[in-house]
Amino acid sequence: MTAAAERITDADIRTLVFAFYERVLHDAELAPIFEQALSHRWDAHLETMVRFWSSVVLKTGSYSGKPHQAHMRLGLTPEMFGRWLSLFAATAGQVCEPEVAALFIDRAGRIADSLQISLGIGPKALNLPAAGPR
Repeated sequence: MTAAAERITDADIRTLVFAFYERVLHDAELAPIFEQALSHRWDAHLETMVRFWSSVVLKTGSYSGKPHQAHMRLGLTPEMFGRWLSLFAATAGQVCEPEVAALFIDRAGRIADSLQISLGIGPKALNLPAAGPR
């Protein structure tokens, strides 16, 4: 685990997830996608995302879903991923200390790249640059 990850708590993850998805719900481009897919189970999705990020950054193993499958039928585009990453980076920058925000942003970029590749929309499929420095 990195030094930044060692400073992250479950409460930090919860704060980031809830703040980020609050922004998503107010975003003209992303809100309709999330509302259509998750309006009937929004609270459950937030808890799933807390477990997901806990597994990603703290290696807790508390998430066991299949994110690639969950995103397949949503009609996502590379531009939507770019918007998602932009909102995520802005949120992480506001609620996390810089080194911790950088860790979350890096992981989010890698996840976005992986999801886009599995959906056949990029970034490599479209010759788009990777989401961030590796």
